[in-house]
Amino acid sequence: MRKRKVFSGEAVRNLRQGARMTQADLARRLLISTSYLNQIEHNQRPLTAGVLLELSRVFRVDPQAFSDDEQDRLLLGLRDALGDPALGGGDIPAAEIKAVAQAAPGVARALLRLGAEHRALLDRYQSLDEALSQPRAAPGGPHPGGAPNLPYDEVRDFFHKIGNYVGALDVLAEGRAGRLSPGDPAAALARALEQDHGVAVTLDRSLDTRRPMRRFDPRAGTLVLDAFLEPASQRFAMAHQIALLEAGEVIEEVVAGAGFASADSGAICRIALANYYAGALVLPYGAFQEAASRLRHDVSALAASFGASLEQVCHRLSTLQRPGQEGIPFYFLRVDRAGNITKRHSATRVQFARYGGACPLWNVHEAFEQPDRMLVQMAEMPDGTRYLSMATCVTKAAAAYGEPRRRYAIGFGCELAYADRLVYGDGLEWKRPRALTPIGVSCRLCDRPDCAQRAFPPVGRRLSVDPNLRGDVPYELPPTGRP
Repeated sequence: MRKRKVFSGEAVRNLRQGARMTQADLARRLLISTSYLNQIEHNQRPLTAGVLLELSRVFRVDPQAFSDDEQDRLLLGLRDALGDPALGGGDIPAAEIKAVAQAAPGVARALLRLGAEHRALLDRYQSLDEALSQPRAAPGGPHPGGAPNLPYDEVRDFFHKIGNYVGALDVLAEGRAGRLSPGDPAAALARALEQDHGVAVTLDRSLDTRRPMRRFDPRAGTLVLDAFLEPASQRFAMAHQIALLEAGEVIEEVVAGAGFASADSGAICRIALANYYAGALVLPYGAFQEAASRLRHDVSALAASFGASLEQVCHRLSTLQRPGQEGIPFYFLRVDRAGNITKRHSATRVQFARYGGACPLWNVHEAFEQPDRMLVQMAEMPDGTRYLSMATCVTKAAAAYGEPRRRYAIGFGCELAYADRLVYGDGLEWKRPRALTPIGVSCRLCDRPDCAQRAFPPVGRRLSVDPNLRGDVPYELPPTGRP
Protein backbone atom coordinates (compact mmCIF):
# COMPACT_ATOMS: atom_id res chain seq x y z
CA MET A 1 0.00 0.00 0.00
CA ARG A 2 1.49 3.34 -1.06
CA LYS A 3 1.68 5.98 1.62
CA ARG A 4 -0.19 9.11 0.67
CA LYS A 5 1.58 12.41 0.27
CA VAL A 6 0.79 15.30 2.63
CA PHE A 7 -1.12 18.17 1.01
CA SER A 8 -2.01 20.88 3.54
CA GLY A 9 -2.31 24.02 1.46
CA GLU A 10 -5.34 25.37 3.28
CA ALA A 11 -3.74 24.94 6.72
CA VAL A 12 -0.54 26.69 5.59
CA ARG A 13 -2.49 29.54 3.99
CA ASN A 14 -4.72 30.04 7.05
CA LEU A 15 -1.74 30.20 9.41
CA ARG A 16 0.11 32.61 7.14
CA GLN A 17 -2.87 34.92 6.75
CA GLY A 18 -3.59 34.77 10.47
CA ALA A 19 -0.03 35.93 11.11
CA ARG A 20 -0.46 38.74 8.54
CA MET A 21 2.43 37.50 6.46
CA THR A 22 2.75 37.68 2.70
CA GLN A 23 3.84 34.65 0.72
CA ALA A 24 7.18 36.35 0.17
CA ASP A 25 7.62 36.87 3.94
CA LEU A 26 6.85 33.24 4.78
CA ALA A 27 8.94 31.88 1.91
CA ARG A 28 11.93 33.82 3.20
CA ARG A 29 11.41 32.42 6.71
CA LEU A 30 11.20 28.89 5.27
CA LEU A 31 14.20 29.41 2.97
CA ILE A 32 12.17 28.38 -0.10
CA SER A 33 11.03 30.27 -3.17
CA THR A 34 7.76 32.17 -3.27
CA SER A 35 6.59 30.10 -6.24
CA TYR A 36 7.23 26.87 -4.30
CA LEU A 37 5.17 28.18 -1.37
CA ASN A 38 2.39 29.21 -3.76
CA GLN A 39 2.28 25.66 -5.15
CA ILE A 40 2.11 24.26 -1.60
CA GLU A 41 -0.81 26.53 -0.70
CA HIS A 42 -2.68 25.46 -3.84
CA ASN A 43 -2.00 21.76 -3.12
CA GLN A 44 0.12 21.44 -6.25
CA ARG A 45 3.14 20.33 -4.20
CA PRO A 46 3.19 18.15 -1.06
CA LEU A 47 4.87 19.17 2.15
CA THR A 48 8.35 17.74 2.57
CA ALA A 49 9.61 16.79 6.02
CA GLY A 50 12.01 19.74 6.02
CA VAL A 51 9.36 22.30 5.13
CA LEU A 52 6.98 20.75 7.65
CA LEU A 53 9.58 21.14 10.41
CA GLU A 54 10.17 24.76 9.49
CA LEU A 55 6.43 25.53 9.39
CA SER A 56 6.08 24.02 12.85
CA ARG A 57 8.92 26.22 14.10
CA VAL A 58 7.74 29.46 12.47
CA PHE A 59 4.13 29.16 13.65
CA ARG A 60 4.94 27.25 16.88
CA VAL A 61 2.40 24.55 16.17
CA ASP A 62 2.62 20.80 16.31
CA PRO A 63 3.25 19.07 12.96
CA GLN A 64 -0.16 17.47 13.51
CA ALA A 65 -1.66 20.82 12.49
CA PHE A 66 -0.65 19.96 8.93
CA SER A 67 -1.31 16.24 8.95
CA ASP A 68 -3.57 13.90 10.86
CA ASP A 69 -1.74 10.79 9.69
CA GLU A 70 0.18 9.01 12.45
CA GLN A 71 2.63 7.61 9.92
CA ASP A 72 3.39 11.12 8.67
CA ARG A 73 4.28 12.23 12.17
CA LEU A 74 6.28 9.09 12.81
CA LEU A 75 8.22 9.47 9.58
CA LEU A 76 8.97 13.11 10.36
CA GLY A 77 10.28 12.29 13.84
CA LEU A 78 12.33 9.39 12.52
CA ARG A 79 14.00 11.50 9.86
CA ASP A 80 14.83 14.13 12.47
CA ALA A 81 16.28 11.57 14.91
CA LEU A 82 18.31 9.73 12.27
CA GLY A 83 19.75 13.03 11.08
CA ASP A 84 21.95 12.98 14.19
CA PRO A 85 25.54 12.09 13.16
CA ALA A 86 25.69 9.32 15.74
CA LEU A 87 22.53 7.72 14.31
CA GLY A 88 23.22 8.06 10.64
CA GLY A 89 23.78 11.75 10.07
CA GLY A 90 21.44 11.87 7.08
CA ASP A 91 23.24 9.06 5.21
CA ILE A 92 20.34 6.64 5.56
CA PRO A 93 18.26 6.72 2.35
CA ALA A 94 14.81 8.23 2.72
CA ALA A 95 13.26 5.10 1.23
CA GLU A 96 14.68 2.96 4.03
CA ILE A 97 13.43 5.35 6.72
CA LYS A 98 10.00 5.33 5.11
CA ALA A 99 10.00 1.53 4.99
CA VAL A 100 10.74 1.31 8.72
CA ALA A 101 8.00 3.80 9.59
CA GLN A 102 5.46 1.90 7.49
CA ALA A 103 6.37 -1.72 8.16
CA ALA A 104 7.72 -1.55 11.70
CA PRO A 105 6.20 1.41 13.58
CA GLY A 106 7.12 -0.17 16.92
CA VAL A 107 10.77 -0.22 15.90
CA ALA A 108 10.47 3.37 14.69
CA ARG A 109 9.10 4.52 18.05
CA ALA A 110 11.90 2.65 19.83
CA LEU A 111 14.42 4.53 17.66
CA LEU A 112 12.79 7.82 18.61
CA ARG A 113 13.16 6.94 22.27
CA LEU A 114 16.77 5.93 21.62
CA GLY A 115 17.40 9.26 19.94
CA ALA A 116 15.95 11.14 22.91
CA GLU A 117 18.11 9.15 25.32
CA HIS A 118 21.15 9.76 23.13
CA ARG A 119 20.61 13.51 23.20
CA ALA A 120 20.30 13.42 26.99
CA LEU A 121 23.53 11.45 27.28
CA LEU A 122 25.24 13.79 24.83
CA ASP A 123 24.51 16.70 27.11
CA ARG A 124 26.20 14.86 29.95
CA TYR A 125 29.26 13.98 27.87
CA GLN A 126 29.84 17.64 27.04
CA SER A 127 30.44 18.59 30.65
CA LEU A 128 34.03 18.53 31.87
CA ASP A 129 32.91 18.95 35.45
CA GLU A 130 32.73 15.65 37.31
CA ALA A 131 29.91 17.05 39.43
CA LEU A 132 27.67 16.86 36.40
CA SER A 133 28.24 13.12 35.95
CA GLN A 134 25.29 10.92 36.80
CA PRO A 135 25.96 7.83 38.98
CA ARG A 136 26.00 4.42 37.37
CA ALA A 137 23.37 1.95 38.42
CA ALA A 138 24.52 -0.93 40.57
CA PRO A 139 24.11 -4.40 39.05
CA GLY A 140 20.44 -5.25 39.28
CA GLY A 141 19.65 -1.76 40.57
CA PRO A 142 17.48 0.96 39.03
CA HIS A 143 18.64 2.57 35.81
CA PRO A 144 19.77 6.17 36.35
CA GLY A 145 18.54 7.30 32.94
CA GLY A 146 16.00 10.04 32.74
CA ALA A 147 17.58 12.10 35.53
CA PRO A 148 16.39 15.70 35.26
CA ASN A 149 18.57 18.48 33.88
CA LEU A 150 20.27 20.88 36.24
CA PRO A 151 17.82 23.67 37.18
CA TYR A 152 19.49 26.36 35.06
CA ASP A 153 19.51 24.06 32.04
CA GLU A 154 15.88 23.11 32.55
CA VAL A 155 14.87 26.78 32.62
CA ARG A 156 16.96 27.56 29.54
CA ASP A 157 15.36 24.65 27.71
CA PHE A 158 11.92 25.96 28.70
CA PHE A 159 12.59 29.38 27.19
CA HIS A 160 13.99 27.75 24.05
CA LYS A 161 10.87 25.60 23.75
CA ILE A 162 8.53 28.61 23.89
CA GLY A 163 10.62 30.56 21.36
CA ASN A 164 11.84 33.00 24.03
CA TYR A 165 8.51 34.85 24.01
CA VAL A 166 6.12 35.04 26.98
CA GLY A 167 3.00 36.67 25.59
CA ALA A 168 1.07 37.25 28.82
CA LEU A 169 3.99 39.03 30.50
CA ASP A 170 4.95 40.97 27.39
CA VAL A 171 1.46 42.43 26.93
CA LEU A 172 1.14 43.16 30.65
CA ALA A 173 4.48 45.00 30.72
CA GLU A 174 3.68 47.02 27.61
CA GLY A 175 0.40 48.16 29.17
CA ARG A 176 2.25 49.12 32.36
CA ALA A 177 4.80 51.11 30.37
CA GLY A 178 1.96 53.14 28.90
CA ARG A 179 0.83 54.12 32.42
CA LEU A 180 4.22 55.36 33.60
CA SER A 181 4.47 59.11 34.09
CA PRO A 182 6.23 61.02 31.30
CA GLY A 183 9.72 62.39 31.65
CA ASP A 184 12.86 60.77 32.96
CA PRO A 185 12.44 56.95 32.81
CA ALA A 186 14.28 56.35 36.11
CA ALA A 187 12.18 58.92 37.93
CA ALA A 188 9.01 57.43 36.42
CA LEU A 189 9.88 53.94 37.68
CA ALA A 190 10.79 55.23 41.14
CA ARG A 191 7.53 57.20 41.25
CA ALA A 192 5.52 54.11 40.27
CA LEU A 193 7.10 52.10 43.09
CA GLU A 194 6.44 54.82 45.67
CA GLN A 195 2.93 55.87 44.63
CA ASP A 196 1.52 52.45 43.74
CA HIS A 197 3.32 50.26 46.27
CA GLY A 198 4.70 52.52 48.97
CA VAL A 199 8.26 51.48 48.15
CA ALA A 200 10.99 54.08 48.50
CA VAL A 201 14.08 53.75 46.32
CA THR A 202 17.41 54.55 47.96
CA LEU A 203 21.04 54.15 46.89
CA ASP A 204 23.78 52.21 48.65
CA ARG A 205 27.01 54.22 48.36
CA SER A 206 29.13 51.91 50.47
CA LEU A 207 32.25 50.44 48.93
CA ASP A 208 31.67 46.99 50.38
CA THR A 209 32.76 44.62 47.61
CA ARG A 210 29.92 42.24 48.54
CA ARG A 211 27.15 44.83 48.27
CA PRO A 212 24.16 43.51 46.29
CA MET A 213 22.93 45.20 43.15
CA ARG A 214 19.36 45.21 44.49
CA ARG A 215 17.99 44.59 47.98
CA PHE A 216 14.27 44.78 48.80
CA ASP A 217 12.99 45.04 52.36
CA PRO A 218 9.22 44.41 52.28
CA ARG A 219 8.75 45.37 55.94
CA ALA A 220 10.51 48.69 55.65
CA GLY A 221 9.13 49.28 52.16
CA THR A 222 12.55 50.12 50.71
CA LEU A 223 14.39 49.10 47.57
CA VAL A 224 18.12 49.69 47.93
CA LEU A 225 20.13 49.88 44.72
CA ASP A 226 23.89 49.85 44.25
CA ALA A 227 24.71 53.51 43.61
CA PHE A 228 27.58 52.53 41.33
CA LEU A 229 25.48 50.55 38.90
CA GLU A 230 25.13 52.02 35.44
CA PRO A 231 21.89 54.03 35.08
CA ALA A 232 20.45 51.44 32.67
CA SER A 233 21.03 48.69 35.24
CA GLN A 234 19.40 50.77 37.99
CA ARG A 235 16.30 51.26 35.84
CA PHE A 236 16.20 47.55 35.07
CA ALA A 237 16.42 46.72 38.79
CA MET A 238 13.43 48.95 39.53
CA ALA A 239 11.48 47.38 36.66
CA HIS A 240 12.33 43.94 38.05
CA GLN A 241 10.89 44.94 41.42
CA ILE A 242 7.69 46.16 39.76
CA ALA A 243 7.44 42.76 38.07
CA LEU A 244 7.61 40.99 41.43
CA LEU A 245 4.97 43.29 42.91
CA GLU A 246 2.54 43.42 39.98
CA ALA A 247 3.04 40.39 37.75
CA GLY A 248 3.41 37.68 40.39
CA GLU A 249 0.14 35.94 39.51
CA VAL A 250 1.01 35.68 35.81
CA ILE A 251 4.53 34.50 36.65
CA GLU A 252 3.12 31.76 38.87
CA GLU A 253 0.79 30.61 36.10
CA VAL A 254 3.68 30.34 33.64
CA VAL A 255 5.83 28.42 36.12
CA ALA A 256 2.96 26.07 36.98
CA GLY A 257 2.37 25.34 33.29
CA ALA A 258 6.06 24.62 32.62
CA GLY A 259 6.01 21.37 34.62
CA PHE A 260 9.53 21.72 36.01
CA ALA A 261 11.11 18.67 37.62
CA SER A 262 12.35 20.51 40.70
CA ALA A 263 11.43 23.41 42.96
CA ASP A 264 14.84 24.97 42.22
CA SER A 265 13.97 25.17 38.52
CA GLY A 266 10.72 26.94 39.36
CA ALA A 267 12.52 29.43 41.61
CA ILE A 268 15.08 30.23 38.93
CA CYS A 269 12.35 30.57 36.32
CA ARG A 270 10.48 33.10 38.49
CA ILE A 271 13.56 35.33 38.48
CA ALA A 272 13.99 34.86 34.73
CA LEU A 273 10.34 35.77 34.13
CA ALA A 274 10.64 38.86 36.30
CA ASN A 275 13.67 39.83 34.22
CA TYR A 276 11.62 39.21 31.08
CA TYR A 277 8.92 41.56 32.37
CA ALA A 278 11.56 44.16 33.29
CA GLY A 279 13.00 44.07 29.78
CA ALA A 280 9.53 44.43 28.28
CA LEU A 281 8.76 47.34 30.62
CA VAL A 282 11.86 49.42 29.82
CA LEU A 283 11.75 48.39 26.13
CA PRO A 284 7.99 48.13 25.35
CA TYR A 285 7.17 45.82 22.44
CA GLY A 286 5.49 48.17 19.97
CA ALA A 287 7.77 51.18 20.44
CA PHE A 288 10.92 49.08 20.54
CA GLN A 289 10.04 46.99 17.49
CA GLU A 290 9.19 50.11 15.48
CA ALA A 291 12.48 51.73 16.44
CA ALA A 292 14.43 48.55 15.73
CA SER A 293 12.96 48.37 12.23
CA ARG A 294 13.48 52.08 11.57
CA LEU A 295 17.07 52.04 12.83
CA ARG A 296 17.74 48.76 10.99
CA HIS A 297 18.56 47.00 14.27
CA ASP A 298 21.53 49.21 15.11
CA VAL A 299 21.92 48.17 18.74
CA SER A 300 24.07 51.18 19.69
CA ALA A 301 21.42 53.57 18.38
CA LEU A 302 18.66 51.60 20.11
CA ALA A 303 20.54 51.67 23.41
CA ALA A 304 20.97 55.43 23.16
CA SER A 305 17.33 55.97 22.17
CA PHE A 306 15.89 54.01 25.11
CA GLY A 307 18.58 54.64 27.72
CA ALA A 308 19.29 50.90 27.87
CA SER A 309 22.48 48.86 27.83
CA LEU A 310 23.71 46.96 24.79
CA GLU A 311 23.07 43.71 26.62
CA GLN A 312 19.46 44.68 27.39
CA VAL A 313 18.84 45.68 23.76
CA CYS A 314 20.36 42.51 22.30
CA HIS A 315 18.41 40.34 24.72
CA ARG A 316 15.18 42.16 23.89
CA LEU A 317 15.71 41.64 20.17
CA SER A 318 15.66 37.89 20.78
CA THR A 319 12.13 38.11 22.26
CA LEU A 320 10.25 39.97 19.49
CA GLN A 321 8.04 37.07 18.42
CA ARG A 322 4.52 38.27 19.24
CA PRO A 323 2.08 36.42 16.93
CA GLY A 324 1.10 38.71 14.09
CA GLN A 325 3.79 41.25 15.01
CA GLU A 326 6.92 39.13 14.75
CA GLY A 327 10.28 40.79 14.44
CA ILE A 328 13.37 39.19 12.96
CA PRO A 329 14.21 35.98 14.87
CA PHE A 330 17.46 36.73 16.72
CA TYR A 331 19.70 34.72 18.99
CA PHE A 332 21.52 36.30 21.93
CA LEU A 333 24.31 35.00 24.13
CA ARG A 334 26.81 36.25 26.67
CA VAL A 335 30.23 34.62 26.99
CA ASP A 336 32.86 35.10 29.67
CA ARG A 337 36.61 35.16 29.06
CA ALA A 338 36.90 31.44 29.77
CA GLY A 339 34.48 30.70 26.95
CA ASN A 340 31.54 29.78 29.18
CA ILE A 341 28.12 30.74 27.86
CA THR A 342 26.53 32.50 30.82
CA LYS A 343 23.35 33.58 28.99
CA ARG A 344 21.73 32.12 25.89
CA HIS A 345 18.37 32.91 24.36
CA SER A 346 17.18 32.27 20.85
CA ALA A 347 14.21 32.63 18.56
CA THR A 348 16.28 31.02 15.77
CA ARG A 349 17.38 27.50 14.90
CA VAL A 350 20.91 28.09 16.15
CA GLN A 351 22.07 25.74 18.91
CA PHE A 352 24.38 26.56 21.79
CA ALA A 353 26.75 24.29 23.66
CA ARG A 354 25.09 23.36 26.93
CA TYR A 355 28.38 22.99 28.80
CA GLY A 356 31.85 24.29 28.10
CA GLY A 357 32.81 26.71 25.39
CA ALA A 358 31.30 27.56 22.04
CA CYS A 359 33.02 27.09 18.69
CA PRO A 360 36.35 28.98 18.77
CA LEU A 361 35.79 30.22 15.22
CA TRP A 362 32.72 32.17 16.28
CA ASN A 363 33.45 35.91 16.36
CA VAL A 364 32.10 36.21 19.91
CA HIS A 365 35.52 35.05 21.18
CA GLU A 366 37.41 37.55 19.04
CA ALA A 367 35.43 40.37 20.65
CA PHE A 368 37.71 40.25 23.71
CA GLU A 369 40.67 41.06 21.46
CA GLN A 370 38.96 44.12 19.94
CA PRO A 371 36.84 45.51 22.79
CA ASP A 372 35.91 48.79 21.08
CA ARG A 373 34.51 47.31 17.89
CA MET A 374 31.31 45.65 16.71
CA LEU A 375 32.49 42.57 14.83
CA VAL A 376 30.40 41.21 11.97
CA GLN A 377 30.70 37.68 10.64
CA MET A 378 28.91 35.58 8.04
CA ALA A 379 28.93 32.07 9.45
CA GLU A 380 27.72 28.68 8.23
CA MET A 381 26.70 25.82 10.52
CA PRO A 382 27.40 22.19 9.58
CA ASP A 383 23.77 21.76 8.45
CA GLY A 384 24.24 24.56 5.91
CA THR A 385 22.25 27.22 7.79
CA ARG A 386 23.91 30.61 7.43
CA TYR A 387 23.90 33.37 10.01
CA LEU A 388 24.84 37.01 10.25
CA SER A 389 26.63 37.17 13.61
CA MET A 390 27.59 40.29 15.53
CA ALA A 391 29.75 40.44 18.65
CA THR A 392 31.19 43.08 20.95
CA CYS A 393 32.87 43.22 24.34
CA VAL A 394 31.27 44.97 27.34
CA THR A 395 32.87 45.82 30.68
CA LYS A 396 31.04 46.22 33.97
CA ALA A 397 32.61 49.18 35.76
CA ALA A 398 34.22 48.82 39.19
CA ALA A 399 33.51 51.32 41.98
CA ALA A 400 36.96 51.31 43.54
CA TYR A 401 40.56 50.43 42.85
CA GLY A 402 41.17 46.72 43.24
CA GLU A 403 37.60 45.64 42.54
CA PRO A 404 37.46 43.09 39.72
CA ARG A 405 36.02 44.31 36.45
CA ARG A 406 33.57 41.92 34.85
CA ARG A 407 34.08 41.57 31.11
CA TYR A 408 31.77 39.73 28.77
CA ALA A 409 31.37 39.27 25.06
CA ILE A 410 27.87 39.85 23.76
CA GLY A 411 26.84 37.95 20.64
CA PHE A 412 23.64 38.29 18.65
CA GLY A 413 22.56 37.46 15.13
CA CYS A 414 19.98 36.10 12.74
CA GLU A 415 19.78 33.97 9.64
CA LEU A 416 21.60 35.50 6.69
CA ALA A 417 18.35 35.81 4.74
CA TYR A 418 17.44 38.82 6.94
CA ALA A 419 20.77 40.62 6.52
CA ASP A 420 19.35 43.30 4.22
CA ARG A 421 17.21 44.52 7.13
CA LEU A 422 20.22 45.08 9.38
CA VAL A 423 22.70 47.91 9.21
CA TYR A 424 25.42 45.30 9.79
CA GLY A 425 24.60 43.62 6.49
CA ASP A 426 25.57 46.61 4.36
CA GLY A 427 28.46 45.94 2.01
CA LEU A 428 28.70 42.21 2.64
CA GLU A 429 29.70 39.95 -0.25
CA TRP A 430 26.74 37.59 -0.17
CA LYS A 431 27.73 35.35 -3.04
CA ARG A 432 31.38 34.81 -2.17
CA PRO A 433 31.65 31.42 -0.43
CA ARG A 434 35.05 32.25 1.01
CA ALA A 435 33.43 35.02 3.04
CA LEU A 436 31.56 32.42 5.09
CA THR A 437 33.22 31.16 8.26
CA PRO A 438 32.46 27.48 8.92
CA ILE A 439 31.47 27.18 12.58
CA GLY A 440 29.73 24.59 14.76
CA VAL A 441 28.00 24.26 18.11
CA SER A 442 31.07 22.89 19.89
CA CYS A 443 33.88 20.51 19.02
CA ARG A 444 32.10 17.57 20.64
CA LEU A 445 29.04 18.15 18.44
CA CYS A 446 30.78 19.17 15.20
CA ASP A 447 31.62 16.69 12.43
CA ARG A 448 33.77 19.01 10.32
CA PRO A 449 36.83 16.89 9.38
CA ASP A 450 39.18 19.73 8.44
CA CYS A 451 38.92 22.27 11.29
CA ALA A 452 42.31 23.57 12.43
CA GLN A 453 40.80 24.72 15.76
CA ARG A 454 39.38 21.36 16.83
CA ALA A 455 39.90 20.71 20.53
CA PHE A 456 38.06 17.38 20.97
CA PRO A 457 36.83 14.69 18.60
CA PRO A 458 33.06 14.60 18.06
CA VAL A 459 31.05 12.35 20.35
CA GLY A 460 29.99 9.09 18.73
CA ARG A 461 32.50 9.16 15.86
CA ARG A 462 35.26 6.63 15.37
CA LEU A 463 38.75 7.95 14.83
CA SER A 464 41.42 6.96 12.36
CA VAL A 465 44.89 7.18 13.90
CA ASP A 466 47.96 6.83 11.66
CA PRO A 467 51.29 6.94 13.58
CA ASN A 468 53.03 7.99 10.37
CA LEU A 469 50.78 10.99 9.69
CA ARG A 470 50.17 14.09 11.80
CA GLY A 471 47.86 16.95 10.88
CA ASP A 472 46.30 19.65 13.06
CA VAL A 473 45.16 16.88 15.41
CA PRO A 474 46.64 13.37 15.87
CA TYR A 475 43.65 11.62 14.27
CA GLU A 476 41.34 11.82 11.28
CA LEU A 477 37.58 11.51 11.09
CA PRO A 478 36.40 8.87 8.62
CA PRO A 479 33.44 9.94 6.46
CA THR A 480 30.12 9.70 8.26
CA GLY A 481 28.61 6.27 7.91
CA ARG A 482 31.95 4.48 7.52
CA PRO A 483 33.29 2.47 10.47
